[in-house]
Order: sequence, then C-alpha cells, then structure tokens
Amino acid sequence: MSIEYQQGHERRAWNTGRLIGPKPPLKPRHIWAIRTRLQHDHRVRDLAMFNLAIDSKLRGCDLVQLRVSDVVLGGTVRLRTSIIPQKTGRPVPFELTDTIRDALTAWLRGRTCVANDWLYPSRSRAGDHVTTRQYGRLLDDWVALIGLDPALCGTHSLRRTKVTLIYKRTGNLRACQLLLGHSKLESTVRYLGVEVDDALLLSEQTDL
Repeated sequence: MSIEYQQGHERRAWNTGRLIGPKPPLKPRHIWAIRTRLQHDHRVRDLAMFNLAIDSKLRGCDLVQLRVSDVVLGGTVRLRTSIIPQKTGRPVPFELTDTIRDALTAWLRGRTCVANDWLYPSRSRAGDHVTTRQYGRLLDDWVALIGLDPALCGTHSLRRTKVTLIYKRTGNLRACQLLLGHSKLESTVRYLGVEVDDALLLSEQTDL
C-alpha cells in the first residue's frame, strides 16, 4: 500500500513514487557515454571515481574510504590491489585497467598527498572523505548527463556492471563470487539475477 493511516490521519509511505529493489547494471554504451562527457567537462575527480567504481566492483561505503596507498605503490598506480570490505572482512582483489590507471594518475597529479590520505577527500569537511550520500548524488549527476533517469540507477548499478558482463561472457559464477567478495555462491546468483533459463543454457552448452 502507498498510504499508511496513523491516528486518523493519512501519511504517505516512504516508498510512494519511488522505484525500489535491485537497480540494473549500466550497459557498455552508457559507460562510454559517461566517460566521454566527464572527459569533455574536465571532471578529473569524477572520471577517476566513476572508472574505479566500475573496475573495483566495490560497495559505495568501501569505495569512498579508499586511501591513496590502496591504489598507489612507489608513486605509481598499481596493476592490481586487494581491499577488505567492511561488510564481509574478506579480501577482495581487483585489477586496475589502463583506463582507470590513466584516470587516477591524472587525478593524483594535481594533488599533494601522502599514502594515508583519502583517495577522494571531501571538499567541504577537512580531513574527511566523500560520503556515500555524496557518491550517490554524483552518480545521479553522471547518469543524467547522458539522458538516463537517475531513479533507475544506484551505486550498486556500478558495482554490478562489470561482473554482470563477466558472467554473461563466461558463465563462471565462481569467478564472479570471488570478484564480488561473496561468501556464498547463492548470494552471487541472487545478486546477478541468474535465472533458471540461464542455468539451463549453460548446461546445454556443456557436452560430456
């Protein structure tokens, strides 16, 4: 129901008019369109954050708390790294592609920072990092740049994007589980929205 009643008065439910539930991943054309707009607008920080969100597959709470040392070693952006998420405490490895390494290098080039500094510091609170709410607002802005409805996307859309493509291309759920840091394969199945038809197709393609 969209209306709740309390003490004889009508009160709108919190989810009235909102789209709830899992938000879909971005499509490759959306990724390239957003990258192009951010590059055109010289939004160096936003480009580095967007690219890293796609590559890392991290939850928003973990992405915003990254330190410079998490992605930089010896003054150079790493090829691979590993993060321990707050939710699971299990190390999650991810690669840093040339695209994200170039974006991070450009972002860090104009900053004077040390290894323990926040990778994405707050612009309004000295000594703090960008919050998950601010990250969500940035995402709304990014998708709106290319004409998408921000209500259709969430920060989990970015976390889900690359691993969804990996699953579609390989059918390797175990690899997706490791990349997402899930402790149970069932969690990965639900997260990716794997359907029975998908499973049957993979089975049909495997001839013993």
